[in-house]
Amino acid sequence: MITRSPALLQRQAPSQPDVTPLILPSAWQAQLSGAIRDPRELCRRLGLDDSWLPGAERGHELFEVRIPEAFLARMRHGDPNDPLLRQVLPLAAEGEAVPGYITDPLAEADHTPARGLIHKYTGRVLLIASPTCAVNCRYCFRRHFPYEQNAPSRSQWDASLEYLRGDSSISEAILSGGDPLAAGDRQLAWLVERLDAIPHLKRLRIHTRLPVVIPDRVDDALLGWLSATRLQKVVVLHINHAQEIDDAVDAACARLREAGVTLLNQSVLLRGVNDSIDTLASLSERLFEAGVLPYYLHVLDPVAGAAHFDVPDEKARELVAGLREVLPGFLMPRLVREIPGETSKTPL
Repeated sequence: MITRSPALLQRQAPSQPDVTPLILPSAWQAQLSGAIRDPRELCRRLGLDDSWLPGAERGHELFEVRIPEAFLARMRHGDPNDPLLRQVLPLAAEGEAVPGYITDPLAEADHTPARGLIHKYTGRVLLIASPTCAVNCRYCFRRHFPYEQNAPSRSQWDASLEYLRGDSSISEAILSGGDPLAAGDRQLAWLVERLDAIPHLKRLRIHTRLPVVIPDRVDDALLGWLSATRLQKVVVLHINHAQEIDDAVDAACARLREAGVTLLNQSVLLRGVNDSIDTLASLSERLFEAGVLPYYLHVLDPVAGAAHFDVPDEKARELVAGLREVLPGFLMPRLVREIPGETSKTPL
């Protein structure tokens, strides 16, 4: 064996300056960072009248605008009533105090035994895998959620994972947020690998909007760690209107199904967006074309800032009764409300 002195090695291989490798963002990360975050830009890009600006700026102060370009491209130019735009356009009404509309409508603060972990229902636990979303929906029940207190680092995940290991009644881990797929694939692969190692876990459920608003998120890296887990995989998408589904979303859903993922959808019943029989029927039909089964149709959670989206229960029931007349049973979403303290979603 020949050994060489450090001096000889230095002569043979001249030292190089320290260079940090350039890591380019993936397509979806570039789109995430490039999302529209200025209400003025949003109004300008969609050709909205200047009269919308004061309300948009006021709403933005309460809950910032965030809209990826891929989602913006599906909106109708010059139409303030576009159903996709209505979901994300800030309004001055968000600042109005409405009785019964509060910052924590689901009382999640009462069910957080560890940082980033919410345990409300028997057999399943929700993990806040990312504090951010790709799109900020104005009706979001977590628009006031204290993410700064519930965004664990890897070391802090240990307490949550230990909690799961110690409760053999838990069979399902749910990744939520924010949007869990806003986290990087290395972080998600690390977390899922540790969930995979908990023997009593059977299922991994992911609640996400990213395959819809940035379909490029469903890339090889994501499919790699999804395919590697032994856990049964369920991805619950959040789509409220058929216009949200284009060819790119179809392709993203197809790739997820090829990776062994069961695809479900949950919607929120929103005034001015999807509160008609025709709109809801078209959504269910379009979901099935994309290989997604309708799951829940939620009535609005009473979160402060979203009262203008409310659809009364009586009308919600009438809509669902009308849907039953035009849809087969397997395309019927279940109309539900989440009530704090109940052991499951409450059918209406």
